[in-house]
Amino acid sequence: MAIKIQYNVSLLPYNTFGIDVKAAHFTAVHSEADMREALQSGIDPVLVLGGGSNIIFTRDVSGLVIKNDISHIGVVRAFKNRAWIDAGAGVQWHDLVTWAVENNLGGLENMSLIPGTVGAAPVQNIGAYGVELKDVFVSLKAMETATGRTRTFSLKECAFGYRDSVFKRELKGKYIIASVRISLTRLQHQLNLSYGDIGKTLASMGIDKPGIRDVSNAVCQIRRSKLPDPTEIGNCGSFFKNPETDSAVLHTIRKTHPDVPSYPLSDGRVKVPAGWLIEQCGWKGKRVGNTGSYGKQALVLVNYGGATGEEVKNLSDQIIQSVQEKFGITLEREVNII
Repeated sequence: MAIKIQYNVSLLPYNTFGIDVKAAHFTAVHSEADMREALQSGIDPVLVLGGGSNIIFTRDVSGLVIKNDISHIGVVRAFKNRAWIDAGAGVQWHDLVTWAVENNLGGLENMSLIPGTVGAAPVQNIGAYGVELKDVFVSLKAMETATGRTRTFSLKECAFGYRDSVFKRELKGKYIIASVRISLTRLQHQLNLSYGDIGKTLASMGIDKPGIRDVSNAVCQIRRSKLPDPTEIGNCGSFFKNPETDSAVLHTIRKTHPDVPSYPLSDGRVKVPAGWLIEQCGWKGKRVGNTGSYGKQALVLVNYGGATGEEVKNLSDQIIQSVQEKFGITLEREVNII
């Protein structure tokens, strides 16, 4: 047997929020063959962990927890101005961004320092500062949990939406992502500097003709100034999605909050920052028991030490309720609650 199955394993080292629960069975896999063997172990149900940066455990986990450590990065096809890159699902996302920048491959720089692994990226259709995974995505290879068969999914088949994909809906729990293929620019990089504080940060750095490395450095600087380091204080990054709503709702909010920030969408609706909504409800920096809303960014819930998953869920429920009552907008969690 190539894989080693352990019993009664603490998942504290495997989730960035720092929730201490136990897995009845646990194994790490480093190849598709390992993954297939784990799925054929007969232990059910199966839960796959990547970087553990988008999950809150409210209880011990029965069945088998598989830590996906399939790790490789490489160019599989080169074109005149683009290159196709394959990355294993176990690669840390920021390691992939760093690798791309160091190899002068553009397209990922705005998504620097997003926590988690490559395998989790398509599930969430991760994104930051005006760029999403779908913008560079070519295809992915996944293994069906019921049969161990591999299948390639195209961009269309993934049905990406805002922090959404087919793997969060119809195919939830039915496939395990093994690798992801993306398309990056080799020349004539198209920089996206319009979102957030990127332009302002570059200016403060004295850079007026930025390259992809400069943009990546600026994004890292912004994120570090707003978001806590999970190694110092447990967190999952952004806990809620930025809600999309009708312009009529925005108009109503502006009557009492004329400074409400918003971003127009192609369908005529608008996106309102969840962090702003939460802050207006008085949650920013507020502590409830062992958890709370981060003082520098209300969108981030944190573990001050010893928080349980149930505590975190209850806090998020209260925040959702207060935003709904004050603004008529229902927040949706970006984090998965187990």
